[in-house]
Amino acid sequence: MTPSKVDTTLDHKSVGLHVENMQLGWDGRILIDGLSFEAPPLAWTCLLGESGVGKSTLLRTIADLVPIHPGAIVAGSDGKGLRGRIAYMAQQDLLLPWLTATENVALGARLRGEISDLAKVVGLLERTGIAGRADARVNEMSGGERQRVALARTLMEERPVVLMDEPFSALDAITRTQLQNLAFELLETRTVLMVTHDPFEALRLGQHIHIIRAGQNADHLPITPPGTPLRDPTDPSLRDTYHTIMYALSHRTGAAA
Repeated sequence: MTPSKVDTTLDHKSVGLHVENMQLGWDGRILIDGLSFEAPPLAWTCLLGESGVGKSTLLRTIADLVPIHPGAIVAGSDGKGLRGRIAYMAQQDLLLPWLTATENVALGARLRGEISDLAKVVGLLERTGIAGRADARVNEMSGGERQRVALARTLMEERPVVLMDEPFSALDAITRTQLQNLAFELLETRTVLMVTHDPFEALRLGQHIHIIRAGQNADHLPITPPGTPLRDPTDPSLRDTYHTIMYALSHRTGAAA
């Protein structure tokens, strides 16, 4: 079957992310304070950090799912707010088990009381390689199939900024690589901010990498890996960048070697 052409024209101008003076905490304890960074438009920016530093909380704050602390700024690179311009893809697929793949992809429009564009849904299921499972429910799908449906649902929303919270971490190595390739291709017209715990994944996908380290003051290290995605993370030319990342992850303060 020839895949249907999907209109990838976004309703919003391409925009990056600007985060300034962000405070991250957990259970009443402040982990870092004053975090600031940029995620450029139309690029993949990866966030790395030790477990519990607040990476997922950061994404949820940017997505307006948890309150932002006073004094912090979360905005587009154009200085405007991000409401209505963000799509969020979590580590768990968050599919509704009583709905089919088609119905899950169309869920956003349904929740907004809109009529779903069925042709677009079908086209996205084809592009994500899951059209043959269009009528399947969640308990009938593999983990890779579910994440393909979740990716199609994310694309269905046509938001210029996509937040991804370790979306491939639960998959086996082969499926993970396939989904990375697919997501990178299909999200080429979006600004992507992705949290990952895997330095190799960051090296493979990230055009920009920020390493967040816990401390009283925000401590993060921006890295721009050589070459262009999709890289082979075992390429010898990336060895120094990999060592820089690993050093930064294992040292809470101080400049990376």
